[in-house]
Amino acid sequence: MIVRFLLVAGVALAQTPHANPVARGGELFDRNCTACHGARALGGRAPNLTRGDWKSGGSDEAILRNIVKGIPGTQMPAFPMPDEDAKAVVAYLRSLEGAKTEAAFTGNAKAGGALFFGSAGCGNCHMVQGRGGRLGPDLTTVAKDRRQEDLRTSLREPSAKLRPGFRTVNVAMRDGRTLTGVAKNEDTFSIQLMDRQEKLHLLDKANVREVTQTHQSLMPASKLSETQTNDVLAFLKSGTVEAAAWKPAADLNVSWERIQKARSEPQNWLTYWGDLAGQHYTELGQVTPANVGSLRNAWTYQFGASNIQTVPIVVDGLMFVTGPRSNAAALDARTGRMIWEYKRNLPEVHSHCTVMTNRGLAILGDRVYLATLDAHLVALDAKTGNVIFDVEVEDYRKGFSITHAPLALNGQIAVGITAGECALTGFVYSFDAATGKRMWRTDTVAPPGDPNRATWAGDSAKYGGAPTWMTGTFDVETNTLFWTTGNPGPDYDGSTRAGDNLYSDSVLALDPATGRIKWHFQYTQHDVHDWDANETPVLVDAVVKGQKRKLLIMANRNAFYYAIDRVTGEFVSGQAFAKQTWAKGLDSRGKPIVLPNTTPTAEGNYVCPDAAGATNFAAPSYSVKTGLFYLTVRETCATYFTETKKPEPGQPFTGGGQREDEKVGEPGFIRALDPATGAVKWSTRIQTGSHSAGVLATAGGLVFAGSKEGNLIALDATGGKILWHHATGASVRSSPMAYAIDGKQYVAVSNDSALVVYTLP
Repeated sequence: MIVRFLLVAGVALAQTPHANPVARGGELFDRNCTACHGARALGGRAPNLTRGDWKSGGSDEAILRNIVKGIPGTQMPAFPMPDEDAKAVVAYLRSLEGAKTEAAFTGNAKAGGALFFGSAGCGNCHMVQGRGGRLGPDLTTVAKDRRQEDLRTSLREPSAKLRPGFRTVNVAMRDGRTLTGVAKNEDTFSIQLMDRQEKLHLLDKANVREVTQTHQSLMPASKLSETQTNDVLAFLKSGTVEAAAWKPAADLNVSWERIQKARSEPQNWLTYWGDLAGQHYTELGQVTPANVGSLRNAWTYQFGASNIQTVPIVVDGLMFVTGPRSNAAALDARTGRMIWEYKRNLPEVHSHCTVMTNRGLAILGDRVYLATLDAHLVALDAKTGNVIFDVEVEDYRKGFSITHAPLALNGQIAVGITAGECALTGFVYSFDAATGKRMWRTDTVAPPGDPNRATWAGDSAKYGGAPTWMTGTFDVETNTLFWTTGNPGPDYDGSTRAGDNLYSDSVLALDPATGRIKWHFQYTQHDVHDWDANETPVLVDAVVKGQKRKLLIMANRNAFYYAIDRVTGEFVSGQAFAKQTWAKGLDSRGKPIVLPNTTPTAEGNYVCPDAAGATNFAAPSYSVKTGLFYLTVRETCATYFTETKKPEPGQPFTGGGQREDEKVGEPGFIRALDPATGAVKWSTRIQTGSHSAGVLATAGGLVFAGSKEGNLIALDATGGKILWHHATGASVRSSPMAYAIDGKQYVAVSNDSALVVYTLP
């Protein structure tokens, strides 16, 4: 007899062919499931599975999926067993439940779709594949998750079993109004409600007299005939929905016009950088040097995970955040209470090719856009979290991933890729914001036919890196999209890729309609220290030598500051802003004058800064009030080593590494620079430098800064004096931002596990 062994959740199972699937399923269940679900699935620490009350989908397909992949957000782990075994477990559970084999779906799916979105009125409250209403549950996968008999019962008796998050309540306000709708969340002090017109009400219970649950669904009982019911169910099973024009909600529409004028809405934070120019500055001025000492914690939102790097989006009291596994949530920005949550069932991504995190979202219209670790772009309905579309940007199995926030433009969403350490090449993509259809792609390693392909020796461009792993900026005046690129590959071994290696370590000026490169500027030619150029390309207007110039400014990881004419790409000025030992300075074109004996070797060469850079992707900030450019700085050094390795796409391809100088450590600073020249105007020492904790300048005359040791710090914007600090409880890995509700200013920052929000008493 042939015996196979299967390792399931750490348990070795002897697997033999079994003539009776139910018996086989019982054996598997007894060995793996009874510890939680009890003998014969009657319940224990986990639910009773014999009642037919399946909280996470009751169809055969849903149960099988939950067995094999687990249920995100619960204690149900994945049991990656062969399909035949999983089906046997399902058969066993069905035998306990006494359920009959489900009948095939009959009916005319096309006629059912017409009914659903037409005379039956289902689409007024329910969404399917992004089309329809928001008041009821999204029904995109309902026919895969629930059995046909359950669906028929729900149509006949919609109040018999209300789904969590869709209970109907009446809210009597103290001002005499009564609101009726679906309670999205509620605690002792607040309630979040969607009314019949799909308007979200974020209510403080201090203004509420009484909340009454009706136990009745807002959905009326079905009056469909048997034939019509069959047609509607067939439509839901088919998963085929005819596209409809996108009409954003009247009360939640972040139009392109609003995004272009984001600075005029200081109460909101409409893009990852706060505005299209990347200035990461707020016009809010309620918190000042005089009262900042009174800042206190308003609320904290726990992500239930670590390595949080999100910067929230805030729109009219709604806050949108992301978690490290490409999850997303909408919060009441006054209280931190969740309104909806999107949990992505991530496959196994190449963790050696990426950082396991997510930095934020884009918003356009009434949709938020999430780029994922498995290299997809997902559009979510901003009021419900329902998936509008989910499109593949690249194949994650090759090693690609996305960690940054997309950028919303006029009818399109721009997104880059993480591809720098695994013998891959980078690009920038643009997708239609309404449909998810790809519009254009720009390669960041000069492609065949581009004269700059000659800046790569041999065939090294095939594995050239130049990833695009941070969010770009946009110049409304010149209609230009700016996106930065990372290191060439391999990171430290330049022996096989002689040349400047364009367009690595560069900023690209792109035509947003086509992706065509208007001009480029390369910060570090032939980078062999993994310095990248993925820092923020900040757009400012400044006076240089008596002349007003439109500048693109950047404090680069290589320790040099650059000011570039953002219309032409011409170098204007620059100098070192931090300790560096690899270049004599910049020449008249902005090209570093590289010193000898600074290239990595097999024995090692000592260079400052280290590979994480003098600054990094942590947001800098430009204040229109002081005219200064603020940033976080590290003054570190390392010994760099090199080795030659054959490239294998999807596998580590760094060509060496570095050993940090522990004697120097990681001294940190918050610095203010002159944007026209890069000259240091003031510098304030902090204990430890951070590559990810950024700064925020405010109209109130403050600079807020996060720190690696976990503090949020407030400094005087004119002189750098530390005025206030608060321990957030964990290392800060993101950049602060600000928003306001009813005239009250809040300052928020993410630490390693939570979003911490502050306000004045």
